[in-house]
Amino acid sequence: MSESLDRIVRFSTFVRADPDRVFDALATAEGLDKWFTSGCTLETRAGGNLVFRWKDHGLDGFTGEYQGNVVDWRRPTLFAFQWPVDLGNYRTTVTVSFQETSKPHLGTGTVVSLEEGTYEDSVQGLQDMFRRTSGWAEVLTLLKLWVEHGAQY
Repeated sequence: MSESLDRIVRFSTFVRADPDRVFDALATAEGLDKWFTSGCTLETRAGGNLVFRWKDHGLDGFTGEYQGNVVDWRRPTLFAFQWPVDLGNYRTTVTVSFQETSKPHLGTGTVVSLEEGTYEDSVQGLQDMFRRTSGWAEVLTLLKLWVEHGAQY
């Protein structure tokens, strides 16, 4: 692999809701369990424990959990955590920021910006990055649908 390879996943989406509402949906156990997880544990402080749990989730009916730790939790602007990758034996850091915005063509809402990295410089690291790329695209779409319309997957 090339040393110049950017091994970070980045996404942004606009959600038509205030930052408090969007943050609570993505950065609290109660919020996540309403639209995404089943029995999430999330201690809302830096150094806190985090366990994402799913039961019969999605098209494949995934049941399992990922354990991590909270790196930063500042309502309603920043949520960061570390967790294991899918295939390798290392952890990545996910950082999500929530920025209130008003644009003439979009209206008022929150820009959710997410970064996850850094993935190993290996074939397996690249596979992990591709898996998370598709995963985060789905998650941020589901978040938008839940917050704006109350739609659940």
